[in-house]
Amino acid sequence: MRLTKYTHSCVRIEHDGGVLVIDPGMFAEPAALDGADAVLITHEHPDHLDVEALTAQLDRRPLTVFGHSTLIDRLGAAAAAFTPVEPGESFTAAGVPVRAYGGAHAVIHPDIPRIANLAYLVDDRVYHPGDSLVAPEDTEVETLFVPIHAPWLKISEAVDFVRAVAPRRAFALHDGLLNDAGLQFTNANLARLTDCGYTRLDPGTRLD
Repeated sequence: MRLTKYTHSCVRIEHDGGVLVIDPGMFAEPAALDGADAVLITHEHPDHLDVEALTAQLDRRPLTVFGHSTLIDRLGAAAAAFTPVEPGESFTAAGVPVRAYGGAHAVIHPDIPRIANLAYLVDDRVYHPGDSLVAPEDTEVETLFVPIHAPWLKISEAVDFVRAVAPRRAFALHDGLLNDAGLQFTNANLARLTDCGYTRLDPGTRLD
């Protein structure tokens, strides 16, 4: 399995000839979707779902889009390729087994209504929580992508999330709005306070 971390919250997974992309949002590089067989969307916010880019990719080649049923009204022409998923459901995307967790976006403010959010465990190894801190139950995670900066997040919550999941390694997610100083501070604290190989990958970095 090969992983490529793109800007902000986009992760590309290549496995046994299949290409699975999670959250190709407005900050993600166009190359993230090249050759994609399936796309997982955690929720409707544009930093996780770029409908225009997704529609353009569908014009080039067929793919299947998976996400919470509430996404259907956001997808426009891409809705024809959509398969709804609910929390707790297991399915196959791009030939890879996936399990969905959670169901709700983290609280930004009590006055802002919460929207649906799914976290995805791919091949029982790679966990992408979207905009949530829901730990998968009864499973050992090899690779965790941990949100490190958001209007709904503080660093202690990110640290506690990594500790709760207890992965072998963790990589920064949701990092597109931090400047260099913020990244340095946040990365140093997560590396110091978590007992795993935490690091932040530069956009476009590939690893196995």
